Amino acid sequence: MTQKITEQYTEDAIQVLEGLDPVRKRPGMYIGSTDERGLQHLIIEIVDNSIDEALAGYCNNITVTLLKNGACCVRDNGRGIPTGMHKTEHKSAVEVVLTKLHAGGKFGGKGYKISGGLHGVGLSVVNALSTELEVDVYQNGKVYHQDYKRGLPQNELTVVGSTDETGTQITFKPDPEIFETVDFNYDTLKTRFKEIAFLNKGLSLTLIDEREGRERNETFHYEGGIVEFVDALNKGRETLFPKPIYIHKEDEDHEIEICFQYNDGYSEVLHAYANNINTEEGGTHLVGFKNALTKIINDYGVQNKILKDSEKLTGDDVREGITAIISVKLTNPLFEGQTKTKLGNSEMRGYVEKVMTDEFGAFLEENPTPARDLVLKCVTAQRARDAARSARELTRRKGVLETTTLPGKLADCTSKDASLCEIYLVEGDSAGGTAKEGRDRKYQAILPLRGKILNVEKARLHRILENNEIKSMITAFGCGISNDFDISKLRYDKIICMTDADVDGSHIRILLLTFFFRFMRPLIEQGHIYIAQPPLYRVRRQSGDRYFFDYEEDKMNMYIDSFGRKGYELQRYKGLGEMSAEQLWETTMNPETRTMLQVTMDDAFEADQIFTLLMGEQPELRREFIEQNAKLVEELDV
Repeated sequence: MTQKITEQYTEDAIQVLEGLDPVRKRPGMYIGSTDERGLQHLIIEIVDNSIDEALAGYCNNITVTLLKNGACCVRDNGRGIPTGMHKTEHKSAVEVVLTKLHAGGKFGGKGYKISGGLHGVGLSVVNALSTELEVDVYQNGKVYHQDYKRGLPQNELTVVGSTDETGTQITFKPDPEIFETVDFNYDTLKTRFKEIAFLNKGLSLTLIDEREGRERNETFHYEGGIVEFVDALNKGRETLFPKPIYIHKEDEDHEIEICFQYNDGYSEVLHAYANNINTEEGGTHLVGFKNALTKIINDYGVQNKILKDSEKLTGDDVREGITAIISVKLTNPLFEGQTKTKLGNSEMRGYVEKVMTDEFGAFLEENPTPARDLVLKCVTAQRARDAARSARELTRRKGVLETTTLPGKLADCTSKDASLCEIYLVEGDSAGGTAKEGRDRKYQAILPLRGKILNVEKARLHRILENNEIKSMITAFGCGISNDFDISKLRYDKIICMTDADVDGSHIRILLLTFFFRFMRPLIEQGHIYIAQPPLYRVRRQSGDRYFFDYEEDKMNMYIDSFGRKGYELQRYKGLGEMSAEQLWETTMNPETRTMLQVTMDDAFEADQIFTLLMGEQPELRREFIEQNAKLVEELDV
């Protein structure tokens, strides 16, 4: 919303709902966890306050700096936290905000009309979970300062200088007694800040890393807002319209921004936000968009004789290949659950449907050629979906989508407790045979894959279900695929990709990850996918073997020199099949000694683009990616 709040943002806007609870005793209640995700959340809590200032129309610049000493500094150019004395608390409003839970300008409507942070616990929680915190407020021509330690004020709010600027600066150092790690992840922050910048056109977010050896400095600023967001998500794809369709409507209490574009892919990419919060579970705004899209395209197709009166496109048909951002801002958002991942305001469904009907309906009428192309694309999707449905029924009748008939080449484990079981996807029968001999049969299953699976980025579901290797995986996992996916039926807690450390092995691995990302995404989201890390080198001496996972020349030489250079053997493994069953167990499959990488979904947008780039139809983009990243590869086996 572009309207500024007319009432003054002063100490009178700060309302206290309850006192400070022992946050340090139960930090998970307030930040979700004390691992890296919870650590990052501290920064996001502070940045969200600055975003609220931006939504109110008073802030257009936010800078986050990761300092050398492990602290973080967040600075904005908003109005600054009110510095006057609070009437009922008898202390500065700054101290109230930093020491009282549920104290802030988000409850009575005087401070913020639009806000993502509903609970008002952000600053006080960060303060409680930090060994040190400093607050500087730039306001009324003065600079105010106050120090805290583990949530307790060390002095009064004091004027320490004069300034022409406005805003707030929070510098804090997370408490290592609370967090498993106090090392901030730059890339995770970068992802969130890009997202925020896309959703708030004109806002600049700067991320600076001053830590030794990691120096970086990036600014995210998008004048095009979510239009640039859609363009970025569709990079590397052929699109249906010359430019994305952008819809914007606002009134006193609501703002709706919608942008979408169709591409030549077969997946739908829908991201819905409410007050800048990623509503991953959707909600009424997303339902309104989906309903309107389906109805508008069906009505246009029938009215213009592209569809027969009896024909009807489904929601899946009209959303194939769509990339869409739905962003709404409203005065009193209702989120379902503490995690705030689903919008519950019933009126938003009707608002979005009406805006879509008016704006997108008009676009189709005014652009008959692309409108016809869109309907025909949806019809093609419908026919392909019918073919996929037939393929699914056929494969289900043959047992592929059921768990009663497991693939013959699967060497299953004996345990029936899925939480203890793991399955290795192994490249080829040779390595598969070695893995079968070396495994622990009680809880480790082996599924050899012959050759490279189908590139699902370039295929529809009915072709995918015809691929033998994919059918074997679907049957072995037991949890189905795509719309039939049910993670509660998953037969293994860990799915481990174990391929050779060469170009073919890397290709097989990316094909597998593409398949999981597009058709079994919850496996990645819930942490079930792993990459095995077999060694590349073995140094053998009479005293025993030592393994190395990459060409660590200095480490190998040091190991050899400590015993003298006589009587050693250096072996380079070209594939898993060259290892004995004992060696494979010892280095790669034994839970006590193995190293594995867990595949995560911390950056879904980036992952989507990378899969499109690496596995899509644009070879020039792949070439550009290889040229930009070739320097990261020290040694390449071809």
